[in-house]
Order: sequence, then C-alpha cells, then structure tokens
Amino acid sequence: MSASTEVEGTSGARERLLGTATRIFYAEGIHSVGVDRIIAEAQVTRATLYRHFKGKEELIVSYLQEADRGIRAQVEAARAGDLSAADKVRAVSRSIGEGIQSPGFRGCAFLNAAAEYPDPAHPVHQAVLAHRQWFLDTATQLLEDAGCVPSDAAGRHFVMLRDGAMAAGCLFDPTLICETFLHGVEGILRTGAAATAAQ
Repeated sequence: MSASTEVEGTSGARERLLGTATRIFYAEGIHSVGVDRIIAEAQVTRATLYRHFKGKEELIVSYLQEADRGIRAQVEAARAGDLSAADKVRAVSRSIGEGIQSPGFRGCAFLNAAAEYPDPAHPVHQAVLAHRQWFLDTATQLLEDAGCVPSDAAGRHFVMLRDGAMAAGCLFDPTLICETFLHGVEGILRTGAAATAAQ
C-alpha cells in the first residue's frame, strides 16, 4: 500500500465514522446510541474508532464541530452577494426556514445536545456554547449593519425567535412555524429602523 493510499483510507474511515455518528446522533439522540452501533454501521473496527477519536465524547464534540462548520457555511452563502444589509438578514432567515422545512428535521442539533449534556463545564456543552456565541455575534452584527439599535438586544431577539422556530418546527406544521419566524424577523427590522430614524 502506498503512503497516499494509506492516508486516503485513514481519512475515509474517519469520515465514515463521523458521518455515521452525525446521522444517528441527530436522528435518535446522543445518549441512546452506543459506539458499537456506530462502529457496525460505519463498517470499521473498534481499533479504527479509537485511532481517530479518544472515545465517544470526542466523537460527539467532532459531530458538533462539523455541524458548526456547516451552519457557518450556510450563513455565509446566504449573506453573500450584492444585497442590502436588511436583505442579508432576510436571506439568512429564509435559509434557516428552509432547514426547518427539510425532510428529517429534528430540531437544533446544539439545543438537543445541550439538553443531554446540561453541565456547563462538560466539553459537549462547551462546544454548544461556543457555537451559540458565534451565532449570536453574527446575528448581532448583521442586525447592526441593518440599522437595528440597540443591536445587542436585536441579536438576542433574533436568536430567541430562531430557537423557538427550531424547537417548534419538528412538533408542528413547519410551514406555519417558518412563516411566523419570518414575520417576527420583519418585526425586528421594522423596530430597528424606527429606532434609528428616531435618533
């Protein structure tokens, strides 16, 4: 086996493990899924799992980090292009709504993980907090650019709307949930614009 083939094989095994864990953790929860099932469905050996991850906890953190990268890319794609600041907020919001209405939606992976790992000092909970701080900072900056003041309050309002939509989207009609979410975002933008005009 050449060095390049060995590297590709090693990388492929890690991707299969992470992909399998991501699919099952999101669909069924984290605590309910054991490493034996992940190993079996990824078609790797136990030694391969522990070659790439120290244990289940590190695999869970990697799953959340992968989800974080995906959401960052989703936000960047939505806000790209020649859009006004307010339309960038709308584009990001529509992107969130599309995710909620997608097949297999099971809520926010980060809120789900936090519910299973409530200890703020736990590495899994820490990964959740890191993602949520980034998301809050990003939403706040987008709304500040759109003229919403105070932007920190607008950012918190946006995140709370998004959290509610993510939670309700897998319990009720996701189309109605998304319509309500987008209506709420318009309310934030209108309130922000009015506050700016009054200054």
